Amino acid sequence: MTSTETGSFVFALSLMLIAVHGLGFLFEKLRQPKLIGEILAGVVLGPFVLGPHLPALGASSQTILAFLSQTGLLLLMFLAGAEARQLNFRQNSRVMSWLLMVGTGFPFVLVLMGAEWIPLERIMGHAQSAEATLLVLAIAISVTSIPVLSRIFTDLKILHTRFAGLVLGTAVLEDILLWGILAFAQVLASGKSTLNEIVLHSGINLGFMALGLLVFPRLLAKLPQARVNFVARTSIAAWPMLVLLVYVSLGHLLGVNVVFAAFLAGFGVIGGAQAPSRAQLEPSLEAIGTVARAFFIPLFFAMVGHKLILGRGFDFTQLLVFFVGSSLVSCLGTALAAWCARFKALDIVNIALTNNARGGPGIVLAGIAFESHLINSTFYTTLVLTAILTSQMAGLWLKFVLSKKWPLWSQHPN
Repeated sequence: MTSTETGSFVFALSLMLIAVHGLGFLFEKLRQPKLIGEILAGVVLGPFVLGPHLPALGASSQTILAFLSQTGLLLLMFLAGAEARQLNFRQNSRVMSWLLMVGTGFPFVLVLMGAEWIPLERIMGHAQSAEATLLVLAIAISVTSIPVLSRIFTDLKILHTRFAGLVLGTAVLEDILLWGILAFAQVLASGKSTLNEIVLHSGINLGFMALGLLVFPRLLAKLPQARVNFVARTSIAAWPMLVLLVYVSLGHLLGVNVVFAAFLAGFGVIGGAQAPSRAQLEPSLEAIGTVARAFFIPLFFAMVGHKLILGRGFDFTQLLVFFVGSSLVSCLGTALAAWCARFKALDIVNIALTNNARGGPGIVLAGIAFESHLINSTFYTTLVLTAILTSQMAGLWLKFVLSKKWPLWSQHPN
């Protein structure tokens, strides 16, 4: 890059940082999720608002901007994986089992069974893989947001409650399963023509997931204190970052989705669900999270907004049908699961509407599927806007329930 290109790039980056934090601050003041303001900043600076009036970036600048945005995505998923250290899986294991088997399974299977009635050609990307697109659609309906719900629970001061633990714990396990399915969808659309190739790549993905959940966390739990670990001894904050880079590099070499690898890195670096390394790594993870949320993650969400199709390619009917239809299917599946777990009345509504919030993971899914050419740009916009709307709906409902002083979880199922 020349000095002129560097100056233009730094100017654009400064403008974007001012916009994401300015609108993020505004939305926080309005008691709305900050990420909505960050996405809106990308829309404002995008091709449908101010973009045509701003200096154009060269190819080198666009490449660097894309790299910084992808770094934000990887850090977002890494920190989401590390959130497992705050959850008690055993306390709610029975209810979580129902929510996973029925709440996630019902909408997923329903979409697969209704494949012949779904106009996949209207949402399919250049990969032209109906099977992969169908899996993306099923995941988009089933996924639940960890970061957005964590923020909503924190703002409402209910993060410590058993209700929050149930929803977030289920979301962690659910997202692990669904990211694995997304990796399989990418294999289907990758041009692997023979059954042996599909089985091989699927086996590698499943093997990586199993190692990332069961084996690597136990090994990593012992390494921060090891004498041979000169990285941790020199800088304990560098150790989690090195783990993230190694996971992503290994995932890339094996053909595993690097975003899923980043999620597993966060889960593994703190020693898995039981989090034996929590005490030593907590300050480092908080420092990484502070920098990531100040710069990289907002930049990622701004670029999400920048890619939205809001002009002639925007399909309001598609958005309305998918938002309403997917919300009904998701809430019905979760309500059925809660009923099977012997929840009653208002408790079922609370869990169903909260579990429907798709937030960050829904947006990340849209970005990965779009970049992998599994969906087209119009459906990408539909998925992003649906993720925002479902998160808004969940937040507003929980605020309403608490304002009425109604219980979120009136009784513990037997």
